[in-house]
Amino acid sequence: MQDWRTMSAGDLGRAIGAGRIDPVELTAAFLDAIRETDPEFRIYARTTEARALAEAEAAGARARAGQRLSPLDGVPISWKDLFDTAGTATEAGSLLLKGRIPHADAEVLAKARLQGLVCLGKTHMTELAFSGLGVNPMAATPPNVNDPALAPGGSSSGAATSVAFGLAAAGIGSDTGGSVRIPAAWNNLVGLKTTHGRLPLTGVVPLCESFDTVGPLTRTVEDASLLLAAMEGTKPADLRGASLRGARLLVMESVALPDCREAPLAAFENAVARLQAAGATVERDTSPELEEAQGLSGILFTTEAYGTWAHRIEAEPDLMYAPVRERFRLGRRFAGSDYVAGWRRLHELRALWRARTAGYDAVLTPTSPILPPDVARLMSDEAYFTTENLLALRNTRIGNLMGLCGLTLPTGVPACGITLLGAPMGEERLLRLGAAAEAALA
Repeated sequence: MQDWRTMSAGDLGRAIGAGRIDPVELTAAFLDAIRETDPEFRIYARTTEARALAEAEAAGARARAGQRLSPLDGVPISWKDLFDTAGTATEAGSLLLKGRIPHADAEVLAKARLQGLVCLGKTHMTELAFSGLGVNPMAATPPNVNDPALAPGGSSSGAATSVAFGLAAAGIGSDTGGSVRIPAAWNNLVGLKTTHGRLPLTGVVPLCESFDTVGPLTRTVEDASLLLAAMEGTKPADLRGASLRGARLLVMESVALPDCREAPLAAFENAVARLQAAGATVERDTSPELEEAQGLSGILFTTEAYGTWAHRIEAEPDLMYAPVRERFRLGRRFAGSDYVAGWRRLHELRALWRARTAGYDAVLTPTSPILPPDVARLMSDEAYFTTENLLALRNTRIGNLMGLCGLTLPTGVPACGITLLGAPMGEERLLRLGAAAEAALA
């Protein structure tokens, strides 16, 4: 049974279909592992044991009858604690929402349930999803799989660590500025940022709805493809025969590479060399429009985030961890005219980016320019928290600002990922490219 916890979701699904694994036994094994490995509930905010076992029992009956609903029917996964779960508290990592119990599942969760996926429970996260570090002293800070003293990455911290520690076959998170890709990279996982609007946000606690996206954190690219399909109720991308031969890749040297620290940069360049060796053509360029877009981040992200949550934050400000609360409050600095002008300019910059990158299959960046920082130092030095958080999210924010889909892959160096950025709504093409890159980096 221990091996089940390290198998990919796809392999577990195939074993269920072949009759080699009973979904009830599989789900019980994960629930037992959660109790044993996470007794203080630092990774899971709460489990949904009765629901999980009931869903697993139904999946087992379908498997025996030869009527499975999808390739992942009967596979247990975790959900970040901002996806509404009927009858179970959904608090988005914040004391401001303590005791909030929705009456219906989030739309993506409901669709996954209709594909037979088993809901193990809700995982910890940064308060209201507004930090890339994953540190949350108001609820819990999950341990990094490489070193428990290091930050796990956020805001989907528990989603990543639930998979990395073998407590779920996959995790579902959200990504507004990097919140799927940072924790995936820092815990040696695959993370898919979907295009904004690809998956519905109904029943998802918002941060910045203009940028919020839903995405899986998984062990393999195939699993990311299967989870995307499950949340859409569609067929997964066909990854068979994926190859890097003939692929044109672009390394964006401006914004993504400056101030990148030694280990992440070395891991990235080594990974790029392996992609070239596997047949890809790699070119390098700079992007003035990208540099200008980065300068709009403060206006666009903080204004919307504070506009969404100011009424709750200012009613009970002491219920929030100060560095996260103050990041929200940065949104007070900007006028409505700044926000409107910022969005108008961003749309123009996106058009310039599309023209610059149109001839390439993907743009490559280091997922994070830094390694996971020490939690104790982050907790004791607010200035350090702020600078590390901004730098951690710098590269991932490219995908959100430009409206792209993105896929982070492990490079083989702990906590160092490489990201492939693809065209909007181009997830299937990106996943095929990612499958080929995954093989080259293995």
